[in-house]
Amino acid sequence: MIWVIFAAMTGLAVFSVLWPLSRSRRVAPANLPNISLYEAQVAEIDRDAASGLIPAQDAAAAKADAARRLLAVSASIPAHVPAQRNASIAAAAALVLIPALTLGLYSRFGRPDLPDAPLAARLQATDPGKMDMAAAIVRIEAHLREHPDDGRGWNVIAPVYLRLGRVGDARRAFSEAIRLLGDSPVREAGLGEALLAEAQGVVTAEARRAFEKASADPSLPQPRYYLGLAALQDGKPDDARAIWTKLADEAPAGASFVPALRQKIAALGGTPGTGPQSDAGKSIAALPPGERTAAIRSMVDGLSARLQQNGGSLDEWQRLVRAYSVLNEPEKARAALANARNNLASDAAANSELDRVARELGLGG
Repeated sequence: MIWVIFAAMTGLAVFSVLWPLSRSRRVAPANLPNISLYEAQVAEIDRDAASGLIPAQDAAAAKADAARRLLAVSASIPAHVPAQRNASIAAAAALVLIPALTLGLYSRFGRPDLPDAPLAARLQATDPGKMDMAAAIVRIEAHLREHPDDGRGWNVIAPVYLRLGRVGDARRAFSEAIRLLGDSPVREAGLGEALLAEAQGVVTAEARRAFEKASADPSLPQPRYYLGLAALQDGKPDDARAIWTKLADEAPAGASFVPALRQKIAALGGTPGTGPQSDAGKSIAALPPGERTAAIRSMVDGLSARLQQNGGSLDEWQRLVRAYSVLNEPEKARAALANARNNLASDAAANSELDRVARELGLGG
């Protein structure tokens, strides 16, 4: 195919040279001086002079005038008129030199020995260690278009999609991997996270089923955390606290997610300002459900009044926002979030953390 394109380009170049030559205008015979006319005029002057109709002196002057007119007409004709011979020589040169020059340049700078290679072959030849993420994704996607039943390919690209924020593609990839390779806690957890992201932080029924299957592996903290979040969204803070407490107690020593999880547990225990093992927390947790909710609300309202009057630390504002979220009062949670941002406006790191909390709780950016 490429040689057809090269041939067409060469032909176009030759045509662009031959076209002006073929249209070179030549002086038409009608525009050439009519020499026979002037010869007839001179012969007539000679006859008139011989018959005595005009004096010899006038005859000489008349012939001189005819000669001057002939010279004037000849001078008005362009001096350079392309001849057919010159045009033929130029055309022949164009037909020979342009292709020769083209082939010479290609042989010098081109790679005629290099065979054609489609995109898939070029990607296969790429060293995987040097291939960037975009090229790797293109390679895997091209492979999956040709082999849609390759479960390992779907299993490889699914978490990549999820990290890149392509949640729709991630959901489809995890679903295909599960269909082709079977259930596994890791795949079900990935599917649940993709569904959660698609629902903008809401644990849907489908996501809950995926997390329940994934929770069979106790080494995975994400499924159990999201099951606690699902209970919280369903208005069951006791169930959420129980799930998260068990997760925190069983977490490996030094696990990075435990401190934040302990804060959530503290808020669910009813006293945002104390830990889950404090005496106040234990006392409130021992109350009947109705009294416990009233005690929690009283504590949260007291914290809110204190923070609005005196301000507070990032940790205190976070506990207030989370507490209102646990009490299923999103409007108050958003108001507390706005007050926290105003109170900590000069602290960029604190505002970034508040944005993260807002996204986590589904309160907007």
